[in-house]
Amino acid sequence: MALRVLVVDDTIVYRKILTDVLGNIPDVEVVGTANNGKIALTRIESLKPDLVTLDVEMPIMDGLSTLEEIKKRNLDIGVIMVSTLTKRGSQVTMRALELGAFDFITKPEHEKQEDNFQELTRTLTPKIKAYLRRIEIKKALKKGDKTSVSGQLDAFESKDKIYRKPEVIRRIEKSQIVAIGVSTGGPNALATMLPMLPGNLGVPVVLVQHMPPVFTKSLAESLDAKCKLKVKEAEEGEVIEPNVVYIAPGGKQMKIVKGAGENRVIKITDDPPENNCKPSVDYLFRSVAKEYKSKATGVIMTGMGNDGTLGLKVMKSFGAVTIAQDAETCVVYGMPKIAIEAGVVDIIAPLDKIAEEIVKTVRFV
Repeated sequence: MALRVLVVDDTIVYRKILTDVLGNIPDVEVVGTANNGKIALTRIESLKPDLVTLDVEMPIMDGLSTLEEIKKRNLDIGVIMVSTLTKRGSQVTMRALELGAFDFITKPEHEKQEDNFQELTRTLTPKIKAYLRRIEIKKALKKGDKTSVSGQLDAFESKDKIYRKPEVIRRIEKSQIVAIGVSTGGPNALATMLPMLPGNLGVPVVLVQHMPPVFTKSLAESLDAKCKLKVKEAEEGEVIEPNVVYIAPGGKQMKIVKGAGENRVIKITDDPPENNCKPSVDYLFRSVAKEYKSKATGVIMTGMGNDGTLGLKVMKSFGAVTIAQDAETCVVYGMPKIAIEAGVVDIIAPLDKIAEEIVKTVRFV
C-alpha cells in the first residue's frame, strides 16, 4: 500500500518540485496539494494522507500554526517541515521538531530548477524511506512481533525495559565525559532527555546532531533554555568544562584534542563527511576514545543510517561504556539498531531512562 502524501507550500514552483520528487519515490502517492495551512487542514480531513510536507513560511496559516493544530486535533499523521536556511527558519523548525514533526528539509536555492530537483531528491528520499520503515516498526511493536526489531529481545523481556551487560554492572571506574550521537528525531528526544541530567553532572557532554549550519545554533539555544546544564554550539579552541553540553556546528566536523596541561579542547575542522554526515558521530567518538580511553560514556540515539557504530566500536575497544536508545522510543530505529546488532552496545534503555543510565556511569548512584 502506497504512502499517501499531501504537499503544502505557498509557492507553485515548490509544490510542483516536491510533487515530482515524491512521485519518483517507490511506494509513495501524492494525494493533493495546498498553498496554506488552513486549506491543508481541510484537505487532511478529506484526503486522509499518511504524511504532510509542510512549508514553514506561509500566509494565512504558517507551518508551525498548522502543526500545532494537527497536534491539537490529535490527527495521526506524520509531518516533514520544509524550511529556509535562515535563523528564523531554523528557530521555527526547532519548535516544530519539538512538537513532534518527523524531520525537516531545507529549500535549495540553486538558479536551475533541475539542480533544486536533484538536491530535494537526495535529501527527501531517505527521509521518506525512514518514515516508511518507522511505520513498519510501529506496527510490529503494536503486534508484539519482536523478531522485527532484532537486538531488542532482552530489553523487552527485562522488567524495567532496560538491558545491561553483566560487565557494565561490575564497572569500577567513572566516566569523565559523555559523547552523544543522534539524528532523525533528535531535537525532540534531546529536549526530553537532556533536561533530566542534573546541573552538577560533573563531566562535559559532547554531542553530534545531524543538522546543517544555522540549525545547530538554534538547537543549542532551544535546549539551553530547558536544561540545568549549559548548552551551547561548540567553538574552535575552547577548553571543555564540566556541566556544559557542546553541540557540533552544522556543516563542520568536531573532535576533542589535548590542550595545555591537563586540558582538552574543542577542534572544529572542515574534514570531509563520514557516512555522508558532517558533523559525523564516528568522527567525534574516535577522538573521545583516543583522549579518554575507558573513562568515557558513548550514547547512540534515534536516527537513520549507521553513523556512530564504528565510533562506538573504537570506544568499546578502550573499555568505555556504551548506551543505545531502544526501538520503541526511537523516531527512527536505525543508528541504535545497527550499533546493537554490531555488538558494541552495553546498555539498551528507553528514552526516559537514558539520563539515569548516563548518571550511573559518571557517579555510581
